[in-house]
Amino acid sequence: MGVIKGMDYPELYDEEVKPFSIEISQGELDDLRDRLARTRWPDELAEEGWNYGVPLDYLRKLADYWRISYDWRKHEAWLNGFPQYTLTIDGANIHFLHVRSPERDALPLILTHGWPGSIVEFLDVIGPLVDPRSYGGDPADAFHLVIPSIPGFGFSGPTKESGWNVKRVARAWAELMRRLGYKRYGAQGGDWGAFISRALAEVDHEHMCGVHLNYLHTIPADDFDPNELSQEDRDRLERSQRYRSTPAGYMRLQATRPQTLSYALTDSPVGQLAWIVEKFWEWTDPACRVDNDRMLTNVMLYWLTGTAGSSARLYYENFKSKDVLNPCPVPMGMAVLPYELALPVRSLAEREHSVVHWTDFDHGGHFAAMEVPKLMVQDLRVFFRQFRR
Repeated sequence: MGVIKGMDYPELYDEEVKPFSIEISQGELDDLRDRLARTRWPDELAEEGWNYGVPLDYLRKLADYWRISYDWRKHEAWLNGFPQYTLTIDGANIHFLHVRSPERDALPLILTHGWPGSIVEFLDVIGPLVDPRSYGGDPADAFHLVIPSIPGFGFSGPTKESGWNVKRVARAWAELMRRLGYKRYGAQGGDWGAFISRALAEVDHEHMCGVHLNYLHTIPADDFDPNELSQEDRDRLERSQRYRSTPAGYMRLQATRPQTLSYALTDSPVGQLAWIVEKFWEWTDPACRVDNDRMLTNVMLYWLTGTAGSSARLYYENFKSKDVLNPCPVPMGMAVLPYELALPVRSLAEREHSVVHWTDFDHGGHFAAMEVPKLMVQDLRVFFRQFRR
């Protein structure tokens, strides 16, 4: 684990930006281990594997590892090796990493996670993006990185009022970048981060040079003729339509009853673990599984901050919102990973967005920066080269 301190340029900072360090008390860690040891386990149907959800034997072993072997202090120190800050925007406490490149003319880039992810998703790409010179790359590809926790998630939560939907988060991100002194920047995201990045381009397009996504729904117009597509693209479209037409149970619940769900996940660490781990199993490339320590560090950011409920509220707020995402007003780049939930169709994407870059990867899934960090770093470098001055 490398510690990336980056370069600090104090003149950039608004006086309200406060340095932040993660400091979890030993009492909280002891309470977690005690709860794990006292887990009341359910039964299961034998030989059903993952058909009914997370298998009992798998989860018991992972919970035992969490209780006995996982070292939070090690990962806490790793996270604290990155410059972290907090800032109040629109009444919400925003926690973010801000890692400046040693290359002063680096391009500012804001990276946004999704659910059930966190800032942990991006830890492996920070070094190569911020300091390519030290990683065998071209220093002209350097980025200044801003990596915020979405309001309601991790140390940006819990939120204290309703209304935190995608557009409101995007407006907060625009304000965050303004307060950090960035007048021209790019954005990248997957899952909710993709929706937020697109919305950010809409609300702050005059300051944005481009948006890079690894998640995009392409929805055909009413007069669309599927015969215009290749068989591969028709298969992609059918897969995406199936996903949209039958929302998964987690999505229905978080979009309708996040408060009810929060009692179970906030009280039971195994409940929180199962709720998140299922997605890391279902949505990732089997050849690129996220290791247990990284996955548990991600889970810890939900558990330690008690943000199971407030993170789920993003679904509720967005599903009830009447806001719509308009076509992206800035150039867009797409990284398409084969194990993603829904695969976009390029010709349909190009009808709505200015797509100037498209990469179909052979590996990877929903948590792209965790599963295939080297591929994502290279794709970001290639896409944003065209916008550097």
